[in-house]
Amino acid sequence: MSEAHPLDHIVLPVSNIRLARERLGMLGFTVAPDARHPFGTENACIFFADETYLEPLGVASLELHEASARKGNVFTARDRAFRFRCGEDGLSAVVFATGDADRDHARFLAEKINGGEMLQFERPMKMPDGSEATAAFKLAFAVDLRAPDFFFFTCQRVNPLPADRRALQVHPNGVGGIAEIVLGAPDPKAFAPFVRAAAHGLTVINEAFGVSIATPNARIIVLSPDGLDAYFDISAPSGDRGLRGVAVVFKVGDLAVTEAHLAANGMTYTRKNNRILVKAAPGQGALFAFEEKR
Repeated sequence: MSEAHPLDHIVLPVSNIRLARERLGMLGFTVAPDARHPFGTENACIFFADETYLEPLGVASLELHEASARKGNVFTARDRAFRFRCGEDGLSAVVFATGDADRDHARFLAEKINGGEMLQFERPMKMPDGSEATAAFKLAFAVDLRAPDFFFFTCQRVNPLPADRRALQVHPNGVGGIAEIVLGAPDPKAFAPFVRAAAHGLTVINEAFGVSIATPNARIIVLSPDGLDAYFDISAPSGDRGLRGVAVVFKVGDLAVTEAHLAANGMTYTRKNNRILVKAAPGQGALFAFEEKR
């Protein structure tokens, strides 16, 4: 198998982009200008120096959102189902960067995890200096029927985004990138082959409370309910047998800087296992953990 795909971004459905922008700004993130997709959704992304990003995702046009889902748009269909089953705020998808989404689509078909038709689209993107560029993408989807509330996809940038995004990659809380994405499942090993295949990963590592798969720039870990409680003080919903997006672990250079910023903005947080934990809230659909990486 060839090299694993790197993490590209994480999709965070939110009830309201304005509320998400306010919440994430208070947490110390620099939030990019709003951007709209041609199928009814909108985002206000947070870009990091390690070339990963967060995509808080809102619904700008319910009519377009529903119409595109009915026409077979996997992205909006999954988003619509997530909001119906899980509420308006959460972590619904992990996305890997790829140079060939068509090849991923064929691989997902061969491995019987294909999520449906590929999606190709473009959207305008505003830069901090007021200039505008067009971003174009091609997506290939991977799903597991046992996980109706979570999925993966690969993202090929058909035309490159503007090279200089440094102003958007500097964050007052000191975050430089994403270290880990945390998923939850009652039986983590049951989902290990799916996660490995979606990430084009090489190996699955057994952990104390689950399994992990390394990508070139981040780690994906699937934890049991006991693991979620031990590491993140999260109580997993009882009777849920699927796979869920639970938390994001961010890399910071100096945890004291992060803590000072959160305290100055009146953000509620706790300390555990040399990490700062901020519980999920409206506009922030997953637990955010900050850990020091020098």
